[in-house]
Amino acid sequence: MSKDEVFIGSIDQGTTSTRFIIYDRFAKAVGSHQVEFTQFYPEAGWVEHDPMEILESVKVCIAKALDKATADGHNVDKGLKAIGLTNQRETTLVWSKSTGFPLYNAIVWMDARTSSICRKLEKELSGGRTHFVETCGLPISTYFSALKLLWLLENVDAVKEAVKTGDALFGTIDTWLIWNLTGGCDGEDLKQNKVKGLHVTDVSNASRTMLMNLKTLDWDRPTLETLGIPIEILPKIVSNSEIIGHIANGWPITGIPIAGCLGDQHAAMVGQACRKGEAKSTYGTGAFILLNTGEGVITSNHGLLSTIAYKLGPEAPVNYALEGSIAIAGAAVQWLRDSLGIIKSASEIEELAMKVDNSGGLYFVPAFNGLFAPWWREDARGVCIGITRFTNKSHIARAVLESMCFQVKDVLDSMHKDAGEKGEVKDEKGEFLLRVDGGATINNLLMQIQADLLGSSVVRPADIETTALGAAYAAGLAVGVWTEKEVFSAGEKAEKATIFHPKLDEEQRQKRVESWCKAVSRTFDLADLSL
Repeated sequence: MSKDEVFIGSIDQGTTSTRFIIYDRFAKAVGSHQVEFTQFYPEAGWVEHDPMEILESVKVCIAKALDKATADGHNVDKGLKAIGLTNQRETTLVWSKSTGFPLYNAIVWMDARTSSICRKLEKELSGGRTHFVETCGLPISTYFSALKLLWLLENVDAVKEAVKTGDALFGTIDTWLIWNLTGGCDGEDLKQNKVKGLHVTDVSNASRTMLMNLKTLDWDRPTLETLGIPIEILPKIVSNSEIIGHIANGWPITGIPIAGCLGDQHAAMVGQACRKGEAKSTYGTGAFILLNTGEGVITSNHGLLSTIAYKLGPEAPVNYALEGSIAIAGAAVQWLRDSLGIIKSASEIEELAMKVDNSGGLYFVPAFNGLFAPWWREDARGVCIGITRFTNKSHIARAVLESMCFQVKDVLDSMHKDAGEKGEVKDEKGEFLLRVDGGATINNLLMQIQADLLGSSVVRPADIETTALGAAYAAGLAVGVWTEKEVFSAGEKAEKATIFHPKLDEEQRQKRVESWCKAVSRTFDLADLSL
C-alpha cells in the first residue's frame, strides 16, 4: 500500500450499538467494528443506557477497527487525518466534572417518563404544547432532552447537589463522548498546560434539546429561565465541521483531531448528499425522515419539527430541515424477536413476511410509548387489529414491515403539505424520490412495500450506512480531505443505487391508507389501561 494513504475515522454511536469505521480517500470503508450494548427498562415506558458501557464500546470499536485495517495492509497509524462523530440525539445525561462519572444512567430518546412534566408545562405555559415552537421548532414532548433534564433535576439527588455546587455537566451522547475523548477530568492540551476535557455540542444535537434558538444558534435564555435550567451546565455550541479538539492519551489513537460532529439523522443527510428540496429516510430503531429546506426555517402546520439539517463549518451557511420522527421502526422487529419469539434473528422477517401476499387485513400500530410525528399522541399505545382465525405469524411479520412504511408515508404526506411544490426537487419524470438508508433497508420487501405505499420511487444507495459516512465527510471537509463539491456530487452515487418503483394501483393504495388511519385512531387514549 502507498505510504501517503489518507484515512478518516467515524464513530457512529447508535441506540443499540456503537461502530467505528475507517474510510479511505475515496470514501471506501477499509476497517470497521461494531459492539452492541445493554438497553435497560427499569419501568414501563422507561429506557436507559449505562454511559460507561457506551464509553467502553467506543474504545473497543476503535481498537478492533484499527487492527482490522492494519491487518489488511493499510497504514492507518500514519494516515489517519481526523475523526468524525455521530450519535443518537436526544439521549440525555448529567455527570460530575470533578469525578468524571455519570450521576444517573443516560435517559434514552424514546423514554416516556416525562409525560407528567409535559402535561404540567402544557397547562402552565401560555402557548400550551407549542409554547417554544417559534424559538426552537419543537413541541413540548417526552422526546426532547430538556424534559429529560428537568426530570433529572427534580428526581435525582446527586444531580441536584452537583448543580448546586457547580459540579454538574449536561450533555447528549456527543458531548459525553467528546468530553471523555479529549481527556475528561485529566484532559491535556499541549498549548495550554493542563485543561479539562472539552464540554461542547454541535448545532444539530443542540437543536434537539428544545433549548437552542434555531436562528441565533445559541442557547435561548428566556427558555432556560422559563424551565429553570442553569446555563452553566450547558456545553458550548459549535458547527458540524471544524476542528473541535484532539484525542487525549488513554485511547487507542491519540493526538488525532475530532473534526466533525452531527446527530445521526443530520449525518445521514450529509452522507446522502441531501441538498435543498431533497429528503431521506433512515430506518433504524426508529425511522427519521428529513427534508432539506435550505437556508430558511419552515414552520410546520402538519405535525412536523423544524430543525437544523447541517452547518458545514463555522462560517458556512445553515441548512434547515423539516423532520418527522417515528419512535418505533426496527424496534418492532426486535420486539418480534426478543419478546414474542416469532423470529430468531431480525434478518428472518423478510422471508417470513414473503410467505403471504398481503397482511390478510391485519394492521399493526407500534405505539409502544406513544406516537411521534405527525400525530404526537403520548396517550397512544400499540394495537394489532383485524385479527381473524385465518391470521398467522407471516401476516403479523408483514404487518410489522407495513407499519414502518405507513408511518413514513404519514410523515412524507405532511412534508408535501408544508413544503409545497416549490420546496421539493423532482426528477426528469416529475417524481419526488425518497432516499433511504440504515440497516433495515437491506430488506428488499420492506423497500418495495415503501414504494408501493408512497406511490413514488425509493432510492437505496450502494452504501446503506450513510450515517457514519456523513460524519466522516464532515470531518474530512474540516481538514481538507474532501471538498463540498466532492461530497455532494450525486452522479456517481446514483449510478450505484438500487431503485424500487411502485407496483400497487392507486385505488388499492388509498383503501389501505384509510384502513391504516382507522387503526391509528384506535391507539388513542390507551395509556391508562389498568395493569
